[in-house]
Amino acid sequence: MKKICVFCGSSMGIDSRYREAAAKLGQVLAEHQCELYYGGGNVGLMKIIADKVLEYGGMVTGVMPKLILDMEIGHPHITEMISVDTMAERKMLLIEKSDAFIAMPGGFGTLDEFSEVVVQDQLRIIDKPVALYNTLNYYDDLLRFIDHGIECGFIRGEHRNNIIVTDNPDELVDRLYNYKPVGVDQWIEDIKGESDGLRNS
Repeated sequence: MKKICVFCGSSMGIDSRYREAAAKLGQVLAEHQCELYYGGGNVGLMKIIADKVLEYGGMVTGVMPKLILDMEIGHPHITEMISVDTMAERKMLLIEKSDAFIAMPGGFGTLDEFSEVVVQDQLRIIDKPVALYNTLNYYDDLLRFIDHGIECGFIRGEHRNNIIVTDNPDELVDRLYNYKPVGVDQWIEDIKGESDGLRNS
């Protein structure tokens, strides 16, 4: 597991501890000789983690739509910058190239990217670990939403259990390396059974 995709904000966040956590994760990834794949930005937490991986001798690959590259916010010093046409193509390439995924604190884009890989993992389109880097409990409300979805019967517990959650970067990388997916094959039969039961009632 060498290519780690990190989804993160194009903003720094108000609390300086977000920046410190991003830098620490970048250092840990580089020390584990992981190559960083990310959105390619030279702004926000994206810049922090990319700079730290580079500082510690790691390789960094960015993937950015040409429209955003034209705004001159692409990182000029990373190992490789891949230009694509659309945001959807960016996600597809990041998912295809990476061995694991980490969502740091971020906004709508980060949530979209995290959701994409969770759904692909759920459907077994991919079978790669997905983690939330829960700095300052940033993702606690999202986790409560997921738990509520389980209680209401819209999300399965095993899908929730496949998501790694921690605010410790060393633990996070260790759990990525030792990831064993929870089996989810039964859920397709279960949801088909629910629908069949409704049709037959």
